[in-house]
Amino acid sequence: MPHDTDPRLLRAFAAVAQELHFTRAAARLYVAQQALSRDIRRLERELGTELFVRTTRAVTLTAEGARLLPHARAVLAAHDEWQAARAGGDGGRPLLVDISAPVGTGARVLARARAQAPGVEFVARFISGLTGAAAEILAGRLDVSFGRVAGLDPAVLAGLAHQPVRFERMAVLLDAGHRLAGLAEVPLDALAGETLYAAAGNPATAEWTDLAERLFAGRGIRTAAPFPEIAGEEEFVRVVRGRGWSVLASTEFMDVPGMVVRPLTGPVPLAPVSLVWRKGLAHPGVRVLRTVASAAGAAGGWLEKPPGSWLPEPDMSLMLVDAPHVARVKTTSRDT
Repeated sequence: MPHDTDPRLLRAFAAVAQELHFTRAAARLYVAQQALSRDIRRLERELGTELFVRTTRAVTLTAEGARLLPHARAVLAAHDEWQAARAGGDGGRPLLVDISAPVGTGARVLARARAQAPGVEFVARFISGLTGAAAEILAGRLDVSFGRVAGLDPAVLAGLAHQPVRFERMAVLLDAGHRLAGLAEVPLDALAGETLYAAAGNPATAEWTDLAERLFAGRGIRTAAPFPEIAGEEEFVRVVRGRGWSVLASTEFMDVPGMVVRPLTGPVPLAPVSLVWRKGLAHPGVRVLRTVASAAGAAGGWLEKPPGSWLPEPDMSLMLVDAPHVARVKTTSRDT
C-alpha cells in the first residue's frame, strides 16, 4: 500500500468491503454512489489491481481485496486515533473495557485491539454481566462492555450504542463423572430433568438468566434457585463444585478442575454478543475496538449462524440493527 494513500479512499474501500453493495456503502458514508465508485477506481489505479468483482447481481472481494482489507482497517483505526488525539477530548484518557472474564469474545477483541493500537490505553474490567455493566456505562464509571443487548431494559438500551460481534455457541459445564460428560455434544433433550446454574439471583447478569429461561422453557430443564453474585474464579469454582451444579455456559469457558465443557445441540443454542458503549462517547479506543471486532468477525465467521441453531426473535432483531451485513449470515435453519 502506498504510504501517501488518501485515508478517504481506504474508508471507501472498507465500507464497500463491509456492505458488498455500493449503494448501501455510499449511504453509510453519506456520499453519492458515483463519488464512491470514483474513489474505488482511483484506489485500484494507485494499487495497480482490482479490489472487487462487480456483476449486476453481486459485489465480491478479489483475492487482492481480501488481503488488503485487514491492513486498510488497521490504517484507518490508527488514523482515527491520531485525529482524535489532535482534537483532544476523551482520547488522552484510558478506555475502561469490561470483558466479563479473561476468556471469551470480549477478551479476544481486547487483546487484538491492544496489539493493533499500542498507543491507546485499554484498562480491563471484569463485571459478571451486561446488565450490571450497562448501569456502570450510563453512570460514566465504565466505557465499553460486551454482551446480550436484548436482555437490557429498553430505557437503558436507549442510552447505549451497540455493534453485533458474535453468535457464541452455548454449552454445559458438567462434572467429569456426569452421565453426559462422555458425549462430544449434549442434546438439549438429554438435559430434561436436570437443574442448571444460570446466574439466577445475580442482578448484574439478568440478561443471561433470561436467555437461559427462554432456552429451558418447555424442555423440562430447571434453573438453579437464586444465589448471590459469585465474584472471582476461585469463588466460582468453590461454589459450583460444592453445590454439585451443572452450569449453562459458552464453549469458550474457564477451566474448572474436575469438570468438562460440552457444546449443546438439537437445536444449537446461540448467545448473541454485541460491543456496547455509551452514546456520544468520542474515544479512539472505541473505534479501534469496533474495527477489530468487525475484522475478527469476518475472519472467523462469528456472525454466521450454524445449521440447526436457536436464537430468540428479540435477539435476532437487535443483532440486525445498524448492521445490515448481519442479514447475510447463514439462516437456513429454523429458529425457535
